[in-house]
Amino acid sequence: MEKLYPLKFIPILKEKIWGGDKLKRLLDKEVNTKAKIGESWEISGVEENVSIVSNGFLSGNSLNELIEIYMGDIVGDAIYEKFGEEFPVLIKFIDASDDLSIQVHPDDVIAQKRHNAYGKTEMWYILQADEGAELISGFAKETTKQAYLTALNSGTLKDLLNVEKVTPGDVFFIPPGRVHAIGKGVLLTEIQQTSDITYRIYDWGRTDSNGNPRELHTDLALDAIDFTAYAKYKTDYTFKVNKTSNILKCPYFTTNILSFNQPVEKDYNLLDSFVIYICIEGSFKIEYYKSEIVEINFGESVLLPAILKNVRLIPDNNCKLLEVYIG
Repeated sequence: MEKLYPLKFIPILKEKIWGGDKLKRLLDKEVNTKAKIGESWEISGVEENVSIVSNGFLSGNSLNELIEIYMGDIVGDAIYEKFGEEFPVLIKFIDASDDLSIQVHPDDVIAQKRHNAYGKTEMWYILQADEGAELISGFAKETTKQAYLTALNSGTLKDLLNVEKVTPGDVFFIPPGRVHAIGKGVLLTEIQQTSDITYRIYDWGRTDSNGNPRELHTDLALDAIDFTAYAKYKTDYTFKVNKTSNILKCPYFTTNILSFNQPVEKDYNLLDSFVIYICIEGSFKIEYYKSEIVEINFGESVLLPAILKNVRLIPDNNCKLLEVYIG
């Protein structure tokens, strides 16, 4: 059997009512139409949206097919035991040319009970933001269910919520229960559990192309919302050039950042997990099996199978990437 290698995938592009042109213009995604593309699913195991390999001898195979054949060699033995053939994280780029709906995601317990699915924990890394761009994360002050419903019904919900101005490099962790919305003018990468369950709370009075308002999930959302007001919503982190630095760690994924201008050796012998690199600045090459090379450009993501324990990352000038795995 031929050896596994760093896997690239065909992006799954999603048209959205709030989508724009940055995925094509800034990230060079192959958008052939004047469609409003809001999301590019980079690596996905979501049912009916499973990523297809675009490079090497496995080109044309789906991610789930690879896991079925290679099992722990792709994802890591413990991860294969827990998740089987379902890939456990979803990587996206999101371009909001208009405000997204205000929404919340359920946790594993609620999602299992209602949808026989996993809940949705996610994080955002801001890639680009127009001047004055903002997003919503959590409540600005302690709120009761009743106060929330009153504000929701009177169209004043935003007054209760925490609004943040954003700049590139900002990180927000969105655990289940946290009310949130990406604002107009924001381009970000999202790392999340494999789940497509979203409860839409408020949609700014928008209608679809047929003039109908989009479905809201007021009752479903009520039990899922965390009404606590937290002191801080933005994730603080620091990094040093040519050193891998942690941004956040949760049971569902660990995300690190690496800003580098010289080759970096990576040793994953103590890690029983796949690794994903998301290129967020510049471009770089992955050297593996001592002489094989895969090139990764800005706006591309690549999956390193768990069996690949030693790689060398070679930057083209200055480069920055996010490194994602399950710890």
